[in-house]
Amino acid sequence: MSSAPAKLTATERFLRTCRGEAVDRPPVWLMRQAGRYLPEYREVRKGVTFLEMCRDVDRAVEVSLQPIDLVGSEAVIMFQDIFTPIPAMGVDLDFAPGPVLAEPIRSAEQVDKLRVPEPRESVPFVFEILKTLRRELEGRQVPLLGFAGAPFTLAAYMVEGSGSKDFAHVKRMMYREPEILNALLDKLTESSVGYLNAQIEAGAQAVQIFDTWAGLLTAAEYREWVLPRHQEIAQRVNRDQAPLILYINNGAHLLDDSVESGVDVLSLDWRVDLADAARRHGQRVALQGNMDPSVLAAPPEKIAAMVRDLARDAAPAKGYVANLGHGCLPGTPVEGVRAFTEAVRSL
Repeated sequence: MSSAPAKLTATERFLRTCRGEAVDRPPVWLMRQAGRYLPEYREVRKGVTFLEMCRDVDRAVEVSLQPIDLVGSEAVIMFQDIFTPIPAMGVDLDFAPGPVLAEPIRSAEQVDKLRVPEPRESVPFVFEILKTLRRELEGRQVPLLGFAGAPFTLAAYMVEGSGSKDFAHVKRMMYREPEILNALLDKLTESSVGYLNAQIEAGAQAVQIFDTWAGLLTAAEYREWVLPRHQEIAQRVNRDQAPLILYINNGAHLLDDSVESGVDVLSLDWRVDLADAARRHGQRVALQGNMDPSVLAAPPEKIAAMVRDLARDAAPAKGYVANLGHGCLPGTPVEGVRAFTEAVRSL
């Protein structure tokens, strides 16, 4: 591997890392970095619902940019929700605070009626947000990330009707009515590919798939129901223009199989042994993660020590993006987030 150029912008550092090219140090950003713990986010959010916030270009741009100056993040991920494109499929959806469907999707007839919308027409505000953010970030040379919910996670919510601890309805459907679930996953995969490619066209320089609930599955179930969808997305998304990152929550037992997804970067849940992942798979795929978000409540010197441990453990990998192993928790001390980004920048 060639040595890194002496001076890298945040965008160059991030994209080179995702592609397994030499860099001076790891880039750093955080999942759920805009919102929850930031007083400035809560100020912007005042007086509007979550859905209104997602559709308000000016507000979404403002809170997307906040983590650069407030906590030292080196990448911006657009403020949005994984369920943003779903109402246009013909689903009556609200947030309370998580997604709640007026009518869960549990029959072949309901799946047949679901549309695969043209994202530029159905959620034009998403692409206006991305275009605006890209213009804002151009002079600062900070990379812009887009994202989408993974087909299985979206299906889990849609079949269940809301969040759940065990998503019993979707797991029952896997074994009792597999043809219905397959048809739903096919439509959601098609939707995800179109949505991600439209984001890249609008200016996203990398995109991440969030599979929040795939960790509910056994390795065999993952291989049957989820991996083929991850692979299809990896094959069809314009990765020559934007690297693709995959995050599976609670997915330590799925690590070996998820490497087969074909993505550029695996974002690891905090339960994964980073050193083991880097040693066994780090030459096939770049890694991202995976500090336990709870650690951000620790004193700065403890956070810095754990950042050094993460960098050491990730060293065998061809690329490493410093991040959390899940999103920032409500009540996370802002100074803990700053200590995390500062520790990475000082590596």
